Amino acid sequence: MKLSRHAPADRQLVQRYGNGGFRVSGVDFTGSVVVLPAGTQGWPLTSTEDLSIDAFASVLESAASLDVFLLGCGMRMELLNRDLRAALKDGGLVIDTMATAAACRSYNVLVTEGRSVGAALIAV
Repeated sequence: MKLSRHAPADRQLVQRYGNGGFRVSGVDFTGSVVVLPAGTQGWPLTSTEDLSIDAFASVLESAASLDVFLLGCGMRMELLNRDLRAALKDGGLVIDTMATAAACRSYNVLVTEGRSVGAALIAV
């Protein structure tokens, strides 16, 4: 799916998702990604079953500077297990979970509003 919005030049923007990857700010990624204001990187997860506190290490380093963090769970929204959610909250990260498509759209809206937002997006 192709998305179009305008973002500040210093922010990442999800331009396309689907077919197992993403286009973020003009760069194509195969597989899942973590999108933060400073940049986007590949994320080796393929499903929410692979989630652990270690999977969020790079995100936790930026947690204090984020207003919102989204988790795109793939084709449908899933809840995080209670222990993982608590560990992430202790690290300063509160996550909103949703389907990846919804997370991409929500991320872009928040960026264009000037919010400091990050997202971990499981490829669909």
